[in-house]
Amino acid sequence: MANGQTVLQIPSSSTGLTARLHPTVLFNICDSYVRRNDQSDRVIGTLLGSISADGTVDIRNSYSVPHNESSDQVAVDIDYHRTMYDLHQRVNPKEVIIGWYSTGAGVSGSSALIQDFYAREVTNPVHLTVDTSFLNEQATIKAYVSTTLSLGDRQLAAQFHEIPLDLRMVEAERVGYDVLKKTIVDKLPNDLEGLEATMQGLHALIDDVFKYVDDVVRGQAAPDQTVGRYLMDTLATIPKMSPDAFDKLFNDSIQDLLLVNYLAGLTRTQLCLAEKLNTVAQIL
Repeated sequence: MANGQTVLQIPSSSTGLTARLHPTVLFNICDSYVRRNDQSDRVIGTLLGSISADGTVDIRNSYSVPHNESSDQVAVDIDYHRTMYDLHQRVNPKEVIIGWYSTGAGVSGSSALIQDFYAREVTNPVHLTVDTSFLNEQATIKAYVSTTLSLGDRQLAAQFHEIPLDLRMVEAERVGYDVLKKTIVDKLPNDLEGLEATMQGLHALIDDVFKYVDDVVRGQAAPDQTVGRYLMDTLATIPKMSPDAFDKLFNDSIQDLLLVNYLAGLTRTQLCLAEKLNTVAQIL
């Protein structure tokens, strides 16, 4: 109250937090969305992980939480949420509640109510949104934190602010992520198809690097010392060998992989045959 007037308090949007998302969480969210009830438009769940001293929120695990929502109210199954959290704590006590997720494009009207519930579980919870429609094979994944918009001593609403989100994955996870973005697939790629997709992606990245270097040499692009050092360190890790030696090493590795796959298939066939023979022997 200043000079008899109520002051509208608008918090600063600067939070200093960044989020790092592990791909396993993304796969869990999409799986829970596929398994949702027919009456549910979206699914929500709890995010587990840790917060480092520099303000990086590491999102490593998740589980879905049953809920019902309408235009003006939300009902969350609190008992289920706490039971699941207790079970996760027994397996990995280092993973704590850091926020919640929801499917859909962006923040909805009922998100403030769910955010208020998780604010009682953890200070400044992170809200992760995943658009599971994957329009044009593009994934829209965003992370938010909220601040309270108040008028005097009365809280009016929660204001969401987007924070930087980093999604990092190894090449095997990248192949699964690319398949996930396709709404219709005939079958999952096998090892050779996954290797082919990886090599095509590597070839495209090498072409981009060649184009960047050529543009810098011709003066069409500004040189970046950080990129130059990174390229130099990358080239220094490549062993010096002739093309023939590299081809032989690569082909030997492929043959070893094919042999392992063949032996694994042969073992599965023998086990299946032994199980059927055992069943027939018991019947006779």
